[in-house]
Amino acid sequence: MPQMAQGFSARVTRRALLGTTLATPAFAQAWAPSRTVTVLVPNPPGGGSDFAARLFTDGLSRMLGQTVVVENRPGANGNLAIQAAVRAAPDGHTLLLNYSGYHAGNPAMMENPGWDPLRDLSPIGMGTLAPHIILGAPNLPVSNLREFISLIRENPGKMNYGSSGHGSIQHIAGVLFSRAIGAEMVHVPYRGAAQVLQDVAGGRIEMFITTPSSAMGLIQGNRVKPLAMASAARATALPEVPTTAEAGMQNFTVDAWFAFFTPAGTPQPIRERYNAALRELAQDEAVKRRAEEGGAVVRAMTLPEMEALVRKEVEELGAVIRQAGIRLE
Repeated sequence: MPQMAQGFSARVTRRALLGTTLATPAFAQAWAPSRTVTVLVPNPPGGGSDFAARLFTDGLSRMLGQTVVVENRPGANGNLAIQAAVRAAPDGHTLLLNYSGYHAGNPAMMENPGWDPLRDLSPIGMGTLAPHIILGAPNLPVSNLREFISLIRENPGKMNYGSSGHGSIQHIAGVLFSRAIGAEMVHVPYRGAAQVLQDVAGGRIEMFITTPSSAMGLIQGNRVKPLAMASAARATALPEVPTTAEAGMQNFTVDAWFAFFTPAGTPQPIRERYNAALRELAQDEAVKRRAEEGGAVVRAMTLPEMEALVRKEVEELGAVIRQAGIRLE
């Protein structure tokens, strides 16, 4: 296994940072929004970001006493929504549900993304953590990951893999997958997971490494081939799908997070109020069950834990991108 793939595996696993502290300062309960809260999502409906945002909106609406709505703003590798969030008033009425690939990856790939991940946005809580799954097209003449790898090696440079954008975690995962098996694959970038999944299901591209939540309907309908979970453990929602290690591919794991942010400068009591609500919802059995059914997990994380996770991700994913020479003009 190439060293790069091993490094990626270590980077995307965050178990040590996911401890929970549920004590909530009393002052954090004082703030409440005065009008509708908008959660900006940098992807179209149907992907992991959208799933994570909608998982929490009903609960947040109930707990905050105001309607919380999702607004999908795809484009520019997530930058349209991210820049809009950065420009929004820091008053608690505009949130961003950001994907770790965008948050940590874009600043490393772009000369000037128009925002800084640590200076311009403040994390307020975890949405979901999502192990990824390796999906194959239904028309592939293989039944498992070993056979798929053999097929790629027999046809170097002829097999395609999709991603939701240049430099996304799916793109990086595909690069590292290709390096790990020692055979070239062709990257095909799209503008969102839903479009990639359509082409995988239609047999127009051979592979997609993505979150199970975005593909559960296709998996359950046998319209794509779930070859392996790129994680340390099998998914609760897909117990029959082996891990990469069980399928014969060691040290290849891919996890992503989808977290809530406010514009920098948002007062601490507002951030604490959102954090308390998100941590409470992460303990709700219905929320946990819906997340698991979608192939994701929820974790209650304090503000300091979120800040440490984000900073570590920005540093480590940025290093992987620079080492791989991935640029987005």
